[in-house]
Amino acid sequence: MGKRSSTMEKLGIDRAFWSGKRVFLTGHTGFKGGWLALWLYDMGAEVFGYALQPPTSPNFYGAANLDSVLAASTLADIRDAPTLAGALADARPEVVFHLAAQPLVRQSYLDPVDTFATNVLGTANLLEAARHTPGVKAIVNVTSDKCYDNREWIWPYRENDGLGGHDPYSSSKACAELVTTAYRRSFLHTMGIRLASVRAGNVIGGGDWAADRLVPDFFRAVLANETLVIRSPDATRPWQHVIEPVAGYLMLAEKLVDVGESYAEAWNFGPDDADTRPVRWIADYLCRRISGASWQPAAEPQPHEAHTLKLDNSKVKARLGWRPKWNLDQALDLTLAWHHAWTNGGSMMELTLSQIAAYDAAVRAS
Repeated sequence: MGKRSSTMEKLGIDRAFWSGKRVFLTGHTGFKGGWLALWLYDMGAEVFGYALQPPTSPNFYGAANLDSVLAASTLADIRDAPTLAGALADARPEVVFHLAAQPLVRQSYLDPVDTFATNVLGTANLLEAARHTPGVKAIVNVTSDKCYDNREWIWPYRENDGLGGHDPYSSSKACAELVTTAYRRSFLHTMGIRLASVRAGNVIGGGDWAADRLVPDFFRAVLANETLVIRSPDATRPWQHVIEPVAGYLMLAEKLVDVGESYAEAWNFGPDDADTRPVRWIADYLCRRISGASWQPAAEPQPHEAHTLKLDNSKVKARLGWRPKWNLDQALDLTLAWHHAWTNGGSMMELTLSQIAAYDAAVRAS
């Protein structure tokens, strides 16, 4: 397929920077990784993916026909250090995005050892391979908003707040942050490889079919003509469309390459306070949009998950020029439109690219 064109300069993303750029992306078969891979392709980058098989069926990778636009796709485990190092060496990238992870809180209770091995040792494997790969200039390590030591306070977490994690998933992401800092200080800084970590909010958008996530669970319940069961309806989360943090990752990578070490640190990419909403607000909104949809709280006790979580996005606004462009209503409506088109056999690559173009238009209009 030929390369597409779009105007991204107003977003702060330099299309010329990415045209022809060799990019190594772990987790490309996942939801957020798939959106990032398609956006990079759209700007003319050569994308080399490394990930397990898509984690669900259906999945964004297949729905958007991503295999047709990648320079290479290695289906292997991030814990397999020799295979990972070989794939990275073959790709010869300038920029690395690390998204491969075990991303689910409830799964981490079921298999904590696998969660730590994937999210902590997998991160170390990636950074170790990168420091032995000539030509790497920048690495963006995607961790989680749940890496903070959650105190259940009402104000948002800043990048310099303490790391922690009650559940294995959250703890593993805090550990991945510590691994990132150690590699930056011990090795990469002196080598001229700029390494940043990024912490996004709860992302939603078309193509997410993961288990134990609110919006995918809603669509599954609708298709099965069942009532959605919600674990923690009063828990609040910083909700945002997947395209928002992905745009930030791209902007940050450019800064790491073009400006340098001053951007090699931790960054929050979260929505404004108005879009930090309770789970029940999301469920009610979705049920109003689809006739017959309904939800109810879970009757049985649930494993511990944080009740209140907010992210402070003032740093990325002030230093990177990134700011949210779509409010939560728009993000949910676009997610509904994506899944409606998929249900009706639409071209999901074209629709995804059209939503990326719509985001660009929203930026240019602001």
